[in-house]
Amino acid sequence: MIEILLIVLLVMLVFGVGILVYLQVRSPRRVEDPHAGVIEQRMTELMQSQQLLVGKVDTVAKQQVDSSKALTDSLSESQQQLGRALGERLGKVEAEMAKNLAVAAKDQAASLAGLTQRLETIDKAQDNIKALSEQVVSLQHVLDDNPARGAFGEVQLADIVESMLPSFAYTMQALLENGKQVDCLIELPDPPGPISVDAKFPLKAYQEMLAAGNQAERDKAAKRLSSDTKRHIKDIADKYVAQPIDAERTTAENALMFIPSEAVYGELHAHHPGVIEESHKRKVYLVSPTTLMATLTTVRAILRDVEMRKQASVIQREVGVLLTDIRRLNNRVVNLDRHFGQAVKDIDEIRTSSRKILSRGDKIEALDLGARDDPVAPLDGAASTTNRVEASDSFEEQSTTLE
Repeated sequence: MIEILLIVLLVMLVFGVGILVYLQVRSPRRVEDPHAGVIEQRMTELMQSQQLLVGKVDTVAKQQVDSSKALTDSLSESQQQLGRALGERLGKVEAEMAKNLAVAAKDQAASLAGLTQRLETIDKAQDNIKALSEQVVSLQHVLDDNPARGAFGEVQLADIVESMLPSFAYTMQALLENGKQVDCLIELPDPPGPISVDAKFPLKAYQEMLAAGNQAERDKAAKRLSSDTKRHIKDIADKYVAQPIDAERTTAENALMFIPSEAVYGELHAHHPGVIEESHKRKVYLVSPTTLMATLTTVRAILRDVEMRKQASVIQREVGVLLTDIRRLNNRVVNLDRHFGQAVKDIDEIRTSSRKILSRGDKIEALDLGARDDPVAPLDGAASTTNRVEASDSFEEQSTTLE
């Protein structure tokens, strides 16, 4: 931009000087001007200034060329440095992207593997659901058949009773004297006596009530459910309540009707009060799996109390025998104390006799039978006296130890 301005100024200056020279040369007549010398001198100075300006312009142009070259070289070097920096940065970015892509590929592979595993799990779950649906269908067929339904209730009843009571407290499929076979007989002591439990239940009417398409059909099925249940309660009362088991025992004056379906049990208690009233009247009480477990818990507590009473009588008998042994031991201790008292008395008398003997011995030893110049060996009697004294001392020590 500066070069262009300088060139424009230079062109304008040269053009102006040229015009002045042209006007002076082409003038038609010379006019003597007193200031002509000054003008020429100014023209000469102007020409010199022009030449000087041209030189400066050339110098500025050269400097501008040098600056442009230096700037170009600097820009080139900066571009090279920028290229190298961009190359390094691009290399780092490329490496980082490669690393991230590798990690992403690994994570994606893991996710795909997990997804595959989950799909396999879903497939297995679908197979299990299919198998379960088949089992439900087979269970439905079982529950539709009266004998199979009874067997299903008996199996569930047996599982609950076996898990809650010891083996001696119940009998499965017990036979009564009237020829009837009860599903389970809970062995309770008198009163109340063995309690009968029946495992059959009227399910068909309940299924019809659930499958009813309108209220009329539902009411009809509900009435059938009520009548079937009452009929079954009457049969249980006639067969199992207060019936002889053998020559010595009879069943209790009440029985249990086991309903292995909580839904049926809840339906009867919620919407069929007549059935509950009939069961109380006949003393045949309805139990579900939950209430049966609670009842058996009470039965187990009663059996534990009976066993504790039996054990209490045994303990009382053993305590009586133990008291007899203690009295016998006390008598022997008294006798032993009496013997020890007599032994102490005898030892005291022996010590008295010993002291008397020692006193007499000392008196005998103190007798002066005459002095002799030659020592005379002691008599055998004196030696024996010394031995008796030593023996007496030893006996006293022993007596003191005994005391």
